[in-house]
Amino acid sequence: MSGVALSAAQVLRVQRRTVLVLSVGKVLGGVAFGATVSLGALLAADISGSDALSGMATASVTLGAALCAIPLARLAARVGRRRALTLGNLFALVGIAIVITAASLRVFPLLLVGIVMIGAGNAGNLQSRFASTDLASAQHRGRDLSIVVWATTIGGVAGPLLLGPGEVVGEFIGMPPQTGSYAFSFVAQCAALGLYLVALRPDPLLTAQRLAVAAAATANRAVEDRPIVARYAIFAIAGSHVVMASVMAMTPVHLAHMAHGAHGMAPTPADVSALVGITIALHVGGMYALSPLFGILADRWGRLRTVLLGQALLAGALAFAVFVSDREWGVIVALILLGLGWSAATVAGAALLTEASAPDLRTRRQGRSDSLMSLSAAAGSVLAGVILSNFQYAGLGIAASVLVVAIVAARPGAFSPRRDHDTVNDGAMA
Repeated sequence: MSGVALSAAQVLRVQRRTVLVLSVGKVLGGVAFGATVSLGALLAADISGSDALSGMATASVTLGAALCAIPLARLAARVGRRRALTLGNLFALVGIAIVITAASLRVFPLLLVGIVMIGAGNAGNLQSRFASTDLASAQHRGRDLSIVVWATTIGGVAGPLLLGPGEVVGEFIGMPPQTGSYAFSFVAQCAALGLYLVALRPDPLLTAQRLAVAAAATANRAVEDRPIVARYAIFAIAGSHVVMASVMAMTPVHLAHMAHGAHGMAPTPADVSALVGITIALHVGGMYALSPLFGILADRWGRLRTVLLGQALLAGALAFAVFVSDREWGVIVALILLGLGWSAATVAGAALLTEASAPDLRTRRQGRSDSLMSLSAAAGSVLAGVILSNFQYAGLGIAASVLVVAIVAARPGAFSPRRDHDTVNDGAMA
């Protein structure tokens, strides 16, 4: 199919196949990332002998994703999504092998190198959501993207659930302690690599580039680029992610403090873990479970409007964090709204970024968006710890609300009310 023009019906069939392949790949790739998030801190604390260094694992994952987002996006622009995604899988496979070796040798710096490599692989996993938009029609771009985002739920939940069975398997085959679930991760990454190599054909990005060139030649004009809207989309995605990540990262600490202050006797670690587990599980559900709904809403109601709906949900979450932070139910509601707001803003923002960018600039901007999102979230999480220690959870909510206000205030057309809404907005269905 790659050498001939495709009819609309053929493009639709290729797109449906692409979304299915990317969704399955997202599930498989998410298993390795979920295991790393769950085990990385434990391995770091055990090998280094210091709880203070356990946070280096999460920072290393984020660093790996941030460093490789732009190079993988540029590679995709040159040789296609298939090769870029499979390279991400290879990074993750190498990282898993290094982590297991580091655990066996008990070498802390080597462990961090392995986790950085897994983070680099996650950059490819993040890129798959943009790959779902390459051939998507404007009417269904948000929906297709959100389906791939929703698939993250399965991998993200499966990774932690495999910890127990993984240790059994790992002990049986002689793996170092706390690394057993990486056996499942390695198999999942191999399966994802094979899936992309075999099934992601024709390459969606290369096909989209050929169709764009043909369409521009026929119309005798280039596809419109809207850099102001694209920059806003990048800012909205990164800002919403910082709000979510910073508040979510400090919630377990706040809940632990609440539990100790709310009882006459100190709560058991199991009690605290159960409360934190329930809260974070509901938060993750808010992040991903309704993403198809927000994708459809972005298609039908508008990308920009859905981004702003996300800010309204984030504002509601922060209001609960500020005014009801002394109640467990208030914190739970805040985290659910936080996940929903993140979902609406990032799904619609990614669709807005894609269609606001000319084809030759699209992948580069998508890579910048992913890199900025990861780096800013890492910085925000560190800053959130400082704010929490000095101004409590309510102070963190107030500080995060500054970003929400900035995203709303910076929206395209905010200072040009007479400008045609369609040129500023989002290309949603009429």
